[in-house]
Amino acid sequence: MPKKIAAFGEVMMRLQVPGHDLLSQSNMLRYSFSGTGVNVLSALANFGHTGCLISRLPHNPVGDAAATELRGLGISTEFLQRGGDYMGMYFLENGFGVRPGRVTYTNRLESSFNTAPEGTYDYGGIAQSIAAIHFCGITLAMNDAVRSHMKALALAVKAQGGLVIFDSNYRASLWGAEGHTRAKPYYEDMLKLADIVMMTEKDALWTLGMSTDKEGRKAQLEELIPAVADEYGIKVIAGTHREIHGDNSHSLLGYIYKDQSLVFADPLRFSVYDRIGAGDAYASGIIHGELEGWPAEQTVRFAAVAGMLAHTISGDTPKASEGDILRAMTEAVGDVER
Repeated sequence: MPKKIAAFGEVMMRLQVPGHDLLSQSNMLRYSFSGTGVNVLSALANFGHTGCLISRLPHNPVGDAAATELRGLGISTEFLQRGGDYMGMYFLENGFGVRPGRVTYTNRLESSFNTAPEGTYDYGGIAQSIAAIHFCGITLAMNDAVRSHMKALALAVKAQGGLVIFDSNYRASLWGAEGHTRAKPYYEDMLKLADIVMMTEKDALWTLGMSTDKEGRKAQLEELIPAVADEYGIKVIAGTHREIHGDNSHSLLGYIYKDQSLVFADPLRFSVYDRIGAGDAYASGIIHGELEGWPAEQTVRFAAVAGMLAHTISGDTPKASEGDILRAMTEAVGDVER
């Protein structure tokens, strides 16, 4: 049955250069609102769940526009707070072929979300009304106040018997010179509370400081992911391996570790229209499958196709319904639907 799911995270204003131009080439930008939590909840709303964002927006026309867009995405704003003066923004330049995409953040640390004081959120009230809550490592990197909100919310949800979902989403630029060393204790705190985790073997090696003598990413994954699940008591760990080809197409291999078994989806290769947010689409597929009680094989195939379809639309937020994804899992795609 559909569930009520919350996500704790920042709403960002995305300012995108048209096409594949650089910022230095264009005098035009298209804006929209996104964020990891926004993307995951939007996808889950498309699957029939009720998604509620826990965040804080400035009390000005920019915050009003963001709240309007959230509602348009099917996201409930019942836990949304207003206050502060700024919204974090990022500029996006789309990559092409061997040139990677580039994201430039601005004004983020002073945003309404990242300056929310103690007492902003009703942890206990929120926990009583939801079945699961989603967090990400990007939010974890912000500051001590945000980390305090995260841990308090996670503990409150666990106390009510809800699921805690954590997407590692490590971003080196957000953790400063100390990088993984600084991040490790905070990641360990969240992993000990999490039921469902999105991560790769790189997170285990670099952030958690684990070791392996295996060579090759898949072999390392097969050794390290079960070890992480055992060490931190995690029920489900999932993620992807991506390969980028010279013709601007990508290959995606999805995996899930559950019940002491590592299951892989069939590799997918596809053209890319917009890469940002595709990882969130994959995560939403894993969450949906787990909430619906699907077998691991079905969940990971569904999540991989959800991620693939997210590459085919503009903007961060996934648009595919459950039916769209199930159809793409079983039918040839690409022709006009009539």
